Amino acid sequence: MKRNSTFKLFILVLFVSILLLLYTAVNTTKNGYENVIINRLKEISGVVSEYHDVYNENWTNQPEDASKTSSELARTEEESDSKDPTMKYILQWTSPQNVPFVYMGVGQQGFIDRNCQFTNCIVTSDKTYLGDIKKFDVIAFAGPEVVHMPDRNLPQERSLEQKFVFTNIESSHYYPVCSNRFDGFFNWTWTFRLDSEARWGYIIIRDAKNNIIGPNKIMHWIKFEDMDPVSEEVKAELKTKTKTAAWFVSNCYSKSRRERFVKDLVIELEKYNLTIDVYGNCGTLSCPRDNEQLCEDMIKETYYFYLSFENSFSEDYVTEKLLHGLQNNAIPIVYGGANYTRFMPEGIYLNARELGAEKLAAKMSELINNPDEYAEYFRWKKYYSYYRRAQSVETDDYCGFCSLLNNEEMLQKTSVVENFREWWDPPDLC
Repeated sequence: MKRNSTFKLFILVLFVSILLLLYTAVNTTKNGYENVIINRLKEISGVVSEYHDVYNENWTNQPEDASKTSSELARTEEESDSKDPTMKYILQWTSPQNVPFVYMGVGQQGFIDRNCQFTNCIVTSDKTYLGDIKKFDVIAFAGPEVVHMPDRNLPQERSLEQKFVFTNIESSHYYPVCSNRFDGFFNWTWTFRLDSEARWGYIIIRDAKNNIIGPNKIMHWIKFEDMDPVSEEVKAELKTKTKTAAWFVSNCYSKSRRERFVKDLVIELEKYNLTIDVYGNCGTLSCPRDNEQLCEDMIKETYYFYLSFENSFSEDYVTEKLLHGLQNNAIPIVYGGANYTRFMPEGIYLNARELGAEKLAAKMSELINNPDEYAEYFRWKKYYSYYRRAQSVETDDYCGFCSLLNNEEMLQKTSVVENFREWWDPPDLC
């Protein structure tokens, strides 16, 4: 940059001097013309020589790094810094502006702000941060982006010690891989799947002693017949209900085609003079999003059932929709690709896909008309409680990931997802 500025100044001085020479020539008498010209040429020669010397001196005597770009300088400085062995370095290979990385924070700040148990994790999307991508403990890939990323944009080298991590909170039904190119590529997964090394989900289950017990692939529920009868207090709360079912929904064209099932269910419910109240973009009713508690209270006081219908079919993909019913004394009617016994004990929910619209409508009518039978679906409340994962630092997904990186046994363990496509993609999807 300095070389270019000096050269431009040199040209400017030369140009001005020539103009002065011409001006003098025009205004000088003929007799003195020759002498003036000679004198002006000597002056120009001196100016040019002076700036030529300055130009060469400035360029020759520049520091060695002066010709480098700012990014090259920054990279040199970073490479000279040693990696702190007490820290865990996470590189976001895909965009930090998209879900799920957008809420992760930069550096240690995200973990500090959440009051995580471990805050020694450093998050960056700068691939030159450590000078060599092989120095990172983790390279994380957001599923919605990486499944469409060409091979040339993936890391071309890796170390045996670091973990390549596939991250996704969205359903695999919407973001399948549909190829074998990632088989053997990832070391860990960070998803809603219950067999992922790190969990990224929606629901936490606690027992009567407030211990976290699920969800898990294998659950040891108390048998329904061994549960105590529903208390009179709970029965009294259930007596306020006057309407059949509520459904809050904004995506009207889902992969699971849940909207078609609801249409069939509405037709079947008409036989019993029952209906479904649909709130949001796909219905005629509304509940203010800026006052979520008002909507939750409405479910608790008014509705017998809540439609916990997922937008897609993926193993273990169960979202916060399930909590609308469980936390508000409404029997959840589920519709999804999960094994729901990993999330709830038998006898507390209705499965729409298993029953079908006709049998489901009949069962809903039966329970509404039999208050004691309806109340039996709430025996579980004495033994279990349900929460969002983000409600506690103990179950926060981001805190959990940093904790995982501080588990030396997991870090030292060799693990590779050999059949990633088979593990991730829903059967027969592509």
